[in-house]
Amino acid sequence: MSSDGTNDGDGAAERLEAFDEQPAGEGAETPAIDEGRYLYCIVRTDEDASLETTGVDGEPVSVIVEDGIGAVVHACEGIYDSADLAQIRRWLVRHQTVVDEAGQAFGTPIPFQFDTILRGDDAAVREWLHEERDTLEQALSGLADHWEYRVEVVEVDPISDEALIERDERLRELDEQIGGSEEGTAFLLEKKFDQRLTEIRAARRESLTADLEERLAAEAREVHALERSPSAKLSDEMAGSESGSGGDSSDESGESGDGETLCRLTLLAHEDDEGAIGSILDDVAAHEGLEVRFTGPWPPYTFAPELGGDGNAADERANPQP
Repeated sequence: MSSDGTNDGDGAAERLEAFDEQPAGEGAETPAIDEGRYLYCIVRTDEDASLETTGVDGEPVSVIVEDGIGAVVHACEGIYDSADLAQIRRWLVRHQTVVDEAGQAFGTPIPFQFDTILRGDDAAVREWLHEERDTLEQALSGLADHWEYRVEVVEVDPISDEALIERDERLRELDEQIGGSEEGTAFLLEKKFDQRLTEIRAARRESLTADLEERLAAEAREVHALERSPSAKLSDEMAGSESGSGGDSSDESGESGDGETLCRLTLLAHEDDEGAIGSILDDVAAHEGLEVRFTGPWPPYTFAPELGGDGNAADERANPQP
């Protein structure tokens, strides 16, 4: 691909680009695309497949199929770029909705990140599908009937300092020493007391998380801590709206609107294991003061594989989240 963004006759895999890192708003340099196909996801399907839905900006969605593998796309002539964050969010939500609908229609999809565009027409998409067939087939086979689930454990009624003092001998010692000490000494002891409290609470969170991860790993194929990011937050909000929980209200520090988030996990699991996972989470929720928020099944946003990898594309990853 030449420096001006036109095709120099390279393969279709070298014309796959993701523009999500482009700056939005006035003054941003917008890449020129004479004709392209906006990519939502990859699915396994028959030649006559179709998906009756509309995509980003109301564009009609089609399924382009080559050798039993389909790309869910819409025709486009440019990227989706705006200084209006509300507009961007609407685009992101619609992107994810199309991926979700494709998953319902065809089985587990491989999702692309928002604004992934392949330069060219339907024939270019078929060429790319043909070139990447082995990689796509392997990914689809590996993820078949597997979905992503999100888990958040929130302490809605935090354990009191008094309860922790009763359980920890060192805290009891410090508490007693503070009561019988002069002001200067008491101040230093209070700092030690607060540090010990912080350590105990952190150890409790780590222990709960490690135990939950171990139990979930026995039923799920993969379990990972969920990092905070704008795209992750969007996905959580959408998950919350589907489940009726109102989405994730925790901020960057882990504080939730109605409690402290102890851990946030994402897992890849076979659909047949959803019940076993739910039983594990029911056990956790049975602990006094804890609430478990469980959403899914979602397309495997976090577990999507890398595609291509020749370094010529801006980003060739079937991204976990839009």
